[in-house]
Amino acid sequence: MVQSKLSKLALGAVTGAVLAGSVAGPAVAAERAMTYRGRVIANGGLYVRTQPNTNSRVIGWHAQGSIVSIKCKVNGENINGNRLWYLLTDDSYGWSSARYIQNIGPAPRWCN
Repeated sequence: MVQSKLSKLALGAVTGAVLAGSVAGPAVAAERAMTYRGRVIANGGLYVRTQPNTNSRVIGWHAQGSIVSIKCKVNGENINGNRLWYLLTDDSYGWSSARYIQNIGPAPRWCN
């Protein structure tokens, strides 16, 4: 009888852990897939680069006032007191300084 109760208790714990994992799983996956948005506030427009620094190659450009899609953020080269760089996902994946992007809605999550 004691073993039966222990078996039921163990089964309940495992079932609860599996249910908790399946409930949390989609929420975590949804956050990872979430795209954030921002508005370009740089007077002359905004360069998109291959790496989060100004020494890397320019691969794109967005005009002032443009709305950009942001996947996530990292620390990179310090631009006027701001070390954050955003990974943009509009035309191609590339990095732009967060110093020149105003968030629309929540701030982007950190890149993994």
